[in-house]
Amino acid sequence: MLLSLKAATVRFGGRAVLDAVDLDVAEHETVCVLGPSGSGKSTLLRAVAGLQPLDEGQVVLGGRAMNSVPPHKRGVGLMFQDHQLFPQRDVGGNVAFGLRMHGASRSEQEVRVRELLDLVGLPGAARRAVASLSGGEQQRVALARALAPRPRLLMLDEPLGQLDRSLRERLVVELRELFTELGTTVLAVTHDQGEAFALADRVVVMRDGRIAQSGTPLEVWRQPADEFVARFLGFDNVVAATVAGEAADTPWGKVPVPEGSPQGPGSLLVRPAGVRLVDATEGLRCTVAARTFRGTHVAVRLQPEDDAPRLEAACALRDAPETGETVGVAFDVADIVVLGGTSGA
Repeated sequence: MLLSLKAATVRFGGRAVLDAVDLDVAEHETVCVLGPSGSGKSTLLRAVAGLQPLDEGQVVLGGRAMNSVPPHKRGVGLMFQDHQLFPQRDVGGNVAFGLRMHGASRSEQEVRVRELLDLVGLPGAARRAVASLSGGEQQRVALARALAPRPRLLMLDEPLGQLDRSLRERLVVELRELFTELGTTVLAVTHDQGEAFALADRVVVMRDGRIAQSGTPLEVWRQPADEFVARFLGFDNVVAATVAGEAADTPWGKVPVPEGSPQGPGSLLVRPAGVRLVDATEGLRCTVAARTFRGTHVAVRLQPEDDAPRLEAACALRDAPETGETVGVAFDVADIVVLGGTSGA
């Protein structure tokens, strides 16, 4: 492993904001740490960088304990959300900053700056003023600056957080391709699950200073560990349930569950794609409470007639019922997950 956190703990005022976290990042792997505000994800990043001392535990990088190693000697690159470019330096001066600190000659700096600006899609921009750059261009310069000293680990703190959605979606694809091409090892933190799932080889979801789940994007999406992870990923169709065999008793009635599901009381997730609309005389009778156009589909909010929790269904535009209509609901077992347990509010 290139990076290992071993029982890493940080306390603020007696409260553990990083609570005995164990995390490994392999060489050439991109790991994205996800979580709501206050979950400890940025503290984790700062601890690895050496900007936040640990109260307990270890940070091990390249087989060497880093606890007593100052930030500038750890060999890591760090890129913040606000880019933190030097306004008094031009683009080339910003990118070359780390190279100068490492004693690179002027000719070495010029060659490396040119290579990196080509790599991040800003060829010939070395003499441009930072103030003349758009937000996306500033993000690319900050990335080039972080990559310039060839860090063994690149860390990104909400790197695309200040950009508009269309630009974020385009840049996250470019970053993924760039890190793959360079073989860079990346540890990133974000609150945006779409960004993390597009960028990462592995996603780590944090809650209250601990790791709630770790896995590939597909694993986490298909099988959230518990109700907290499911709701954080944006799934609202989660209810208490008692599983017996291949069915569960829920507020929505009997719902089929996958073969081999955990038995007994717990919670159940039905993805919107698993809420199938049928004739009003069949299944769970619901009224269409609202509908929202989502680009690829229409999200339809359904209120069961017996005052059970609302359901969200994903419908093709041509098939979406109108607000106020009465429909029936059936459940597709392929989009149902019995969660590992309830997790409270």
